[in-house]
Amino acid sequence: MSSIPQDLLYTADHEYVKKTADTNVVLVGITDYAQGELGDIVFLDLPAKGKKLAHHDVFGTVEAVKAVSELYAPLAGEVLEVNGKLEGEPALVNTDPYGDGWMIKIRIDPAALKGLMDAAAYTKHLG
Repeated sequence: MSSIPQDLLYTADHEYVKKTADTNVVLVGITDYAQGELGDIVFLDLPAKGKKLAHHDVFGTVEAVKAVSELYAPLAGEVLEVNGKLEGEPALVNTDPYGDGWMIKIRIDPAALKGLMDAAAYTKHLG
């Protein structure tokens, strides 16, 4: 069974949103379920700092042994930071998707969070 932390928000595309101390800033990554389906991740193509994203824009790709998959912005916003650790260690997405495996930090409109699933809804989505 995939790990689904209660304090995160989720999309149908298996991205998660983690709130930070700043209500206008969130971390985005892929869920434990998604990394498990992809298998061993070998490369990530992530956006540059400052990139503006619309809701559901493709913000990058994740390459795994099994497949290449697009990453979708769960919210509109501006990329404030890209997780530099992933450049040298893309497997962090496999080993710690909700911790060191986060992908981007974005500035958002907090009202948009209402459109995401909570842990219970995401669990139901997975079936």
